[in-house]
Amino acid sequence: MAYGDHPNDKVLRDSWQEFCRRLEQAGEQVFKDHNPATDLHRADAMRFLMQNVGQAFDLGFETRDPAFPTLHAFCTPNCKLGGDAADFTYHQAWISGDYVYRVTGQRGTARFINFTVQGERPETQPGTDIPSLHEPFGDIPEANLFGHDLTVESDGSFELFIGGEWRGRNWLPVTAKTRKLFIRQGFDGWDELPAKMSIERIGMNEPRPLPTTQTLCDGIHWAGDFIEGVMRDWPDHPYQYSPFVDLQAVNQFPSAQGGGADEDKRRGRAVASLCWELAPEQALLITFMPPDSFWMAAQMGVFFNSMDFWYRPVSYTPARTVVDSDGKVRLIISHRDPGYHNWLDTQGFVRGNLCYRNLLSTAATDFETRVVAYNALPDVMPQDSIQVTPQERQLQMQARFDSIRQRYGF
Repeated sequence: MAYGDHPNDKVLRDSWQEFCRRLEQAGEQVFKDHNPATDLHRADAMRFLMQNVGQAFDLGFETRDPAFPTLHAFCTPNCKLGGDAADFTYHQAWISGDYVYRVTGQRGTARFINFTVQGERPETQPGTDIPSLHEPFGDIPEANLFGHDLTVESDGSFELFIGGEWRGRNWLPVTAKTRKLFIRQGFDGWDELPAKMSIERIGMNEPRPLPTTQTLCDGIHWAGDFIEGVMRDWPDHPYQYSPFVDLQAVNQFPSAQGGGADEDKRRGRAVASLCWELAPEQALLITFMPPDSFWMAAQMGVFFNSMDFWYRPVSYTPARTVVDSDGKVRLIISHRDPGYHNWLDTQGFVRGNLCYRNLLSTAATDFETRVVAYNALPDVMPQDSIQVTPQERQLQMQARFDSIRQRYGF
């Protein structure tokens, strides 16, 4: 038996070869102007592509049939995409308005959880000429349920229905355009436990069909679109179209912050992003009055991929942040450990992004940013600002490492 013995052999080969050509072209985007010409930056961009090749077929084929839904871990310590936050976990399942689904599991103790039903993905975002982000982004939220609205049993278990007739509080409606369930969990303290969940279609009493040449080729084409879009749109799309990201305002937050009433209802947050650029002996000091809410600040690379949150201090939330005696939070972005508690590691990158989220709130936050010489930090920091020894930093990182393993079941 050999190539050509079956009439569909050419279709399969052509489809795969086309994907390989698109993958080769996507690799050229590693060297785009937005990505500095340093070894670490170039390697990180190639890693970004490699990681998403790894999930392209999970998204585009293995989990894509809404009649046989699966919760796909969209971002993990080993796969980054889409401005993912270090202290969020993300799952998605392809669903359809034609079916009824049930999500069951244990709620866990994550401070934030949100279930969102996503609808159609238009070519441009409603009311604008802004092109939608690549698949699987760009779809429009239709309905959502936050953790504080979820009814949970005394043993921590819950059951959530999606679609069909109204079933009380633990229910989300669907429409003819529904296509996805998106689940986000946000973590504050290191001891918080993730929700453990699974999804099923009601009435799923037959096995999933085996792939055919047509369904496989459809998946290969979707994967090609995905990889092409990933490397095309990051970081260009937010730089060009987002009012909450300003590439020209280096080392300062833009004046715009996302989180109007409608936006908060759909997304559950106010957001702002700072583009930083630092020389080896510089540090960026960020000062703000922390809101009385759940906020998080997280480092991202040039491609808006979260930095190494497993092994490095690249994110802070209220439970893990020291507030100075004047009531302000001071975060320090620098290439080396400055010895202060609230250090954000650059990982050796000369450029990156810091994303700030204020969750379940529309309130903007006022930031003061200042670039200083690394050695001058003691002159600008409050004298009573908490400092840490190398041994104390190591204990902090052990707590981070253990918590991340717990979140992802490693």
